[in-house]
Amino acid sequence: MMSDDRHEQLGSGDLITLVSDVGPVPMNVGAILFVAGEGDVDAATVEATFTRRLTSIRRLQQRLATPRRGLGRPYWVDDSDFDVHAHVSRVRCPCPGERDAALAIAVDAVTRPLPRSRPLWRAVVVTGLTGGHIGLVLVLHHVVADGIGGLAVLARVVDGADAAGPADNTAAPPRGRFVDCVADRTRTLRRLPRTVSRIRDGWAELGRGRLGWAPRCSLNVPTGSRRTVTTVDVGLDRVRAAGRRSGATVNDVLLVAVTGALATLLHERKEFPQELVVSVPVSARSTTTSGYLGNQVGVMPVRVPLEGSVEERLAAVSRITRARKMRTRGTSSALIGPLFRILAAVRLFRRLVDRQRLVNSFLTNLPGPAGQLVIAGAPITDITPITVTAGNVGVAFAALSYAGTLTVTIVVDPDVVPEIRELAAYLREQFRAAIE
Repeated sequence: MMSDDRHEQLGSGDLITLVSDVGPVPMNVGAILFVAGEGDVDAATVEATFTRRLTSIRRLQQRLATPRRGLGRPYWVDDSDFDVHAHVSRVRCPCPGERDAALAIAVDAVTRPLPRSRPLWRAVVVTGLTGGHIGLVLVLHHVVADGIGGLAVLARVVDGADAAGPADNTAAPPRGRFVDCVADRTRTLRRLPRTVSRIRDGWAELGRGRLGWAPRCSLNVPTGSRRTVTTVDVGLDRVRAAGRRSGATVNDVLLVAVTGALATLLHERKEFPQELVVSVPVSARSTTTSGYLGNQVGVMPVRVPLEGSVEERLAAVSRITRARKMRTRGTSSALIGPLFRILAAVRLFRRLVDRQRLVNSFLTNLPGPAGQLVIAGAPITDITPITVTAGNVGVAFAALSYAGTLTVTIVVDPDVVPEIRELAAYLREQFRAAIE
């Protein structure tokens, strides 16, 4: 076990994530990797490889520690009692051949809290799938990594990771908490001019105050502790081509497709909004390594029109997102971070997110590996991202491209949105309308 020779404080983005963890569902993120189990590779070999590579990542052997009042932010320390068996388990799928059953196992793993006394992750190996396939579920508390950080963890567990370089950055010399606190506040003062500039950019990323309230609809009521997911797959090249025809990006196509699906669902409920507001995370970095995880993300609420043809809506969304994308991305965290921390300190954050009127839904989109990955010599056939909804947002979407396929996971509170299968069908229809 490595000695505790480094106290790495949480960054501002990490603090936002930590104080946001106040709902009935923990602030966890995860994914399930479906691995082809044919040939000489068995579940035990895949599990051993998966586990060994995960534990080579230093952050996954560290836990959060809270300093005494006045001595700075929470920080990471090596867990002297680290036991990998407390983090990795194996489950046999109760319905062989059913992808939905494997997804249900993954959702259960994501929606169970992670003990703060241990490193904040868990893994589940799912056996009993059709054709000897194996499911590898990885769950991280969001404070450990954002989406880009999650891709860095993925890069460490697949074959060929050793060629990518060392997993972790070099430990800093040991220092006391008081020295760390003084150094942190000195850095804050030194960066004040840059912070002012970031606040200005963040205001633009948030829409310069022009966004207004999101439309009222039945999708926005306080959520409970249950979550259900399903997925929709579409060819990535076809989505790209559809976007290019309207001068739009893949993310723009996703915004139009998911809001079109939500509009259809709301029409079935006899609700007819003219627009919906979707919050999109904006990363301040395009890549990272497993030695530099954490959160460097802002938010960009996008008001998506529901009237007009798909092409007209795509063009409108493209204009909105182009105008809002800053040279320095992810800067909105400089604005929302202090506000969230103040609300959390006075115990009003849960009340705020359960009653917010700023967004109707969330959409996360990550550009995953372009080629097929392999673990323990077995190909990973597909990867399904799993996020959670929070506050009064009853449905959210997480998209990940992998090996030419764009997988969109629909996450709902089934008590708010029981029509998840209908919503998936509506989303497929929206993609067909966009790409044909």
